[in-house]
Amino acid sequence: MKNSRLKAKYSKVGKWQCISDCGACCNLDPEDRPDLAEYLSRDELELYMTMVGDDGWCINYDHDERKCQIYEERPRFCRVEPDNFKDMYGVEEAEFNEFAVACCQQQIAGVYGEDSAELEHYNREIY
Repeated sequence: MKNSRLKAKYSKVGKWQCISDCGACCNLDPEDRPDLAEYLSRDELELYMTMVGDDGWCINYDHDERKCQIYEERPRFCRVEPDNFKDMYGVEEAEFNEFAVACCQQQIAGVYGEDSAELEHYNREIY
């Protein structure tokens, strides 16, 4: 999704938060994330690959409930936190919210579509 389209619709940057009934981040298809080795350690990359199911979704994602089954014990690369984003992507804490929101919007649009109910729900919740 283009940032200009978002900025036209929403006048301020929202505070990042995880939205229930989404799960877009649980679509782990490595073909959609060719740069994994750039920000994951070798051990993390191995773990990541073991978590990818045949359909590209995380094996720990419950599609019926639309929830992570290991949320409290999920790996570092599944945690959207300022320290992790600084370490993995070089994003400073002052830029965290804007960057994390844009990442979620991009992932949700890629998984469900730019005009999806999931993206509309996410935008409503964060703005």
